[in-house]
Amino acid sequence: MLFSTRLVAQGILVLLISTLSTQVFADDLNAANTAWIMTSTALVLFMTIPGLALFYGGLVRSKNVLSVLMQCFAVTCVASIIWFAIGYSLAFGDGGSMNAWIGNLDNVFLAKLGEDSMAGDIPESVFAMFQMTFAIITPALIVGAFAERMRFSAMLLFSALWLIAVYVPITHWVWGGGWLGEMGLLDFAGGTVVHITAGVGALVAALVLGNRKGFPQQAMPPHNLTMTVTGAGMLWVGWFGFNGGSALAANGDAGMAMLVTHISAAAGALAWMTMEWIKFGKPSVLGIVTGMVAGLGTITPASGFVGPGGALVIGFSAGIVCYYATQAIKQRWKIDDSLDVFPVHGVGGILGTFYAGIFASDALGVFSGQGYNEGMNMISQVQVQLVGIAATFVYTGIVTFILLKLIDKVLVLRIDEESETSGLDLVEHNERGYDL
Repeated sequence: MLFSTRLVAQGILVLLISTLSTQVFADDLNAANTAWIMTSTALVLFMTIPGLALFYGGLVRSKNVLSVLMQCFAVTCVASIIWFAIGYSLAFGDGGSMNAWIGNLDNVFLAKLGEDSMAGDIPESVFAMFQMTFAIITPALIVGAFAERMRFSAMLLFSALWLIAVYVPITHWVWGGGWLGEMGLLDFAGGTVVHITAGVGALVAALVLGNRKGFPQQAMPPHNLTMTVTGAGMLWVGWFGFNGGSALAANGDAGMAMLVTHISAAAGALAWMTMEWIKFGKPSVLGIVTGMVAGLGTITPASGFVGPGGALVIGFSAGIVCYYATQAIKQRWKIDDSLDVFPVHGVGGILGTFYAGIFASDALGVFSGQGYNEGMNMISQVQVQLVGIAATFVYTGIVTFILLKLIDKVLVLRIDEESETSGLDLVEHNERGYDL
């Protein structure tokens, strides 16, 4: 009888321990946060395909529309595999003595990632996938700089190497425990990591490849603005996942990030439209959607730190400053950044990263943000922001230049003049976007 009672007691104890263990894991995982980041992940992927692909596809000439769609789609695939293989491990791994600069290779092929692996209170698989979508869209943005003239094979190799050599290290510097993050750089969703790297990479690519045949004398208007506006709408909606998801929780930070993102996008669109209206006498569809993208890119680094008033200033500033940057790049300096990647994303990322150091202050009245981290004030924070901008700009520019020169030796970057005249759709893919 005593033996039976002891067995029953042991059984009850095992059951209680098992139940408690399950409850602990259940408490660690926040279902609401997990659902929100899974949704955000889908939204950010939606930004690249079809959003960015359609936005860029409508901006090029009809003989190159398929090439741009193909490039965005292919970059999505290549970046995904690289992120899975080594990118995530290097970006978010603990690099030990080298941790200030790069992570380690302990999680190659996501070998340590299981169903029970956690990143905070969400599954690590969800966090890794969310970050993968950022790694996808960043090199895809650069496609707009060399549209209509880079060989497809060279584009693939460049995107792969650039992701490893530029995007991954800077991601680690800012978000993976590296030196910029330790300094206290404010970059909520990718002003330095995404927009400055893509913008500077685009500028260098445009300079190395040279201008398109006929630029700037020959007009090269968008062939399908309806497609571009459709893509722009997808980008706007997807950006709520981009910025709101970067809170990594379904909370007030995510809500505020979404609100300020929307305000900045609207302000940027109206500001750019107004600048063109004043200069040319008529507002343009191309202007209003480009201003929207400028507002979105500029608010990105500041979205988790500023309030609605600051977002309004940031958005209007983005529309005006990025508009003038576009005019300077193409008209004054005659640089053929085909789809304005640097003046919109690069300049926007720089402006937004700088503004984050100002409008994060909680002492600006209606323009106040969430406040600085302990030990920081506006002067010290702005200094850190400037260091982050400069380091990202210089490192990206140098490494991008080296990669392009090396690839040109191996594969040749640019198609020949005859192929450029025929268009990349036929020459590179033997297909037509329109065959009516």
